Amino acid sequence: MTLTSICQKAFEAKYEVQNLSTEIKNKALRAVAEQIVADADSIIAANEIDLAHAKENGMHPGMIDRLTLNDKRIEAIAEGLRQVADLPDPIGEVMEEFTRPNGMKIKKVRVPMGVVGIIYESRPNVTPDAFALTFKSGNAVILKGGSDCINSNIAITKAIKKALEDSGVTPEAIQLIEDTNRAVTKEFMTMKQYVDVLIPRGSAGLIRAVTENSNIPVIETGTGNCHIYVDMDADLEKAIPIIINAKTQRIGVCNAAESLVVHEDIKDKFLPLFSKAMKEHNVEVRADADSKPLIEGSIDATEEDFGKEYLDYIISVKTVKNVDEAIAHINRYNTGHSECIVTENKETAQRFLDRVDAACVYVNVSTRFTDGFEFGLGAEIGISTQKLHARGPMGLKELTSYKYEITGEGQIRG
Repeated sequence: MTLTSICQKAFEAKYEVQNLSTEIKNKALRAVAEQIVADADSIIAANEIDLAHAKENGMHPGMIDRLTLNDKRIEAIAEGLRQVADLPDPIGEVMEEFTRPNGMKIKKVRVPMGVVGIIYESRPNVTPDAFALTFKSGNAVILKGGSDCINSNIAITKAIKKALEDSGVTPEAIQLIEDTNRAVTKEFMTMKQYVDVLIPRGSAGLIRAVTENSNIPVIETGTGNCHIYVDMDADLEKAIPIIINAKTQRIGVCNAAESLVVHEDIKDKFLPLFSKAMKEHNVEVRADADSKPLIEGSIDATEEDFGKEYLDYIISVKTVKNVDEAIAHINRYNTGHSECIVTENKETAQRFLDRVDAACVYVNVSTRFTDGFEFGLGAEIGISTQKLHARGPMGLKELTSYKYEITGEGQIRG
C-alpha cells in the first residue's frame, strides 16, 4: 500500500471516528484490550524477532529494554487500554459559554484534531497507547514506528484492527506504515493535506529531524536530561531512595534522572552515602572537582556530561552554593522535562517550583512519575517539553482542539 493511500484511508476514517458515541468507543477499546491479551503469544513471538535483530546489531541495553515485550508488559498494555476506556470522554465538552449583547450565543466546544501522525522508535507499547488515546479522543491515527520494532508493531496493529472490526468500527481508524525506508518517513512529514498534527517520540535526533523537516504542525516531545537537587535541608533518608529509583529503576526512559546537584553544606555527609548507593547499583559517577574526592571511583565530569541524556548506568554530579545556583544550573542544562528538589524547607521548595523551567517539577518525589499512567491519564501519547498547546504528559484532552458554535436569531453585522 502506498503512503498516499494510507493517509487517504486515515483521512476518510476520521469522519467516522469523530462521530462515534462514547459507548461505542469504550466498547471497542475494551475489545482491543482483550484481543491483545488473547494474541499475546503471537505478539511476543514477533517481538522476539525484533529483539534478535536488535542484539545482532549491537543495540544499547537501555534501548533493548524499551523494545522488549513480555506477558507482564502485555497485561500492562491491556490495562492501559481499559483505563482509557474508563476515562471521561472529552469530545463535546463545553469549555466556555456566553451571550453577546446582540443576543448571539457562543459556545467553545472540544473537538477531535482529525488525523494524528506519530513517528517513534523502539517502543512497541506506543502502538496501543497511541491508538487508545487518539481513538478515545475521536481521531484517526497513522503510526510510523522504527525498523527495530516493525514485527512487533505489525502484530499489535493486526490485533487492534481485528477487535475494531469485530466491534463494528472501521479498522481504518489505525494505519501502520510498514515501509521502514527513511525516505518514506521524510515523505510522511509532508502529508499536510491528510495529517492534522505530527508527534515524534524517540531520540533527540529523531525529534530534531521531525521538527526541522515537517510541514505538518508538530507537538515536540523532548528528551529527558532530568536532575535531582539535594538541598541543605534535605532528609537524606528520603534522598537516597529517590535517587536510586529515578536513576536505576529503568535506565532507558526519558524520566530517568541523569544528573545530581548537591548543596555544598551537606556534600561531606551526603556524597559518601550517594557513592555507596551508586556502587551497589553499578552506576558510573562523573563528578565536578568539588564532588569527586567524596565519591569513590568517580571520574571527572565534562561540560558535555551536564547536558547529556545518558539512558545508561551513568550519572553526573554538580556541587552548588545555594538553591539559586542549583536552579541556574538546572535551567541551563535541562531539556524542560522533569526536575526534582529534595528538601524539608517549604520556602526553598516553593522557590524551586516557581523558578525551574520544566514541564514537571517535583518536591521529594522521584522523576519517574512523569508518566500518563501515573498521572491518572490512563496512558500518554508522549511527554511534551514545548509550551504551545500541550506540556507534560499528553492525555486525551491534549489530543483535541476546539471550535466555536454560534447561535442567533437573524442577527446581522452593521
